[in-house]
Amino acid sequence: MNITEVRVKLTEAKKNRLQAFCSITIDNDFVVRDLKIIEGYKGAFVAMPSRKLADKCPKCNSKNHLRSRFCNDCGAKLNDKRALGESGDESKGKFKLYADTAHPINSKCRDEIEQKVLAAYKEESEKAKQPGYKPPAMEVPDLDFDEDNTNS
Repeated sequence: MNITEVRVKLTEAKKNRLQAFCSITIDNDFVVRDLKIIEGYKGAFVAMPSRKLADKCPKCNSKNHLRSRFCNDCGAKLNDKRALGESGDESKGKFKLYADTAHPINSKCRDEIEQKVLAAYKEESEKAKQPGYKPPAMEVPDLDFDEDNTNS
């Protein structure tokens, strides 16, 4: 695998942990968008693209994020413990609210992605300090895409 391009878009709110969004191009053939650079307790790290997990309202069958307390469509109260899964056992760890949509299979690949992305982030952060800095253009998301019409 050869990462042939990294694009970084810095966020404006410096008080947030989210520092930037980025996309990588692999072998000039394949793009992965919406990687996030997050400032953690031990420094910056790269979070893979993810989606919010949802379930369906038992009353009207519409999708709702697992943190929702009420249905977005019919307003019915939703079970507070549904994010815990079948068991409802809080002692088994954190709620799983997001799922990666793309991620490396092994640590070598993760390390390579993280090194190149963080190097590009550092370079872009330095450029941003210069007068007349203009952020790079990033791809615009497909606003016509409808998750409800997918076959998953």
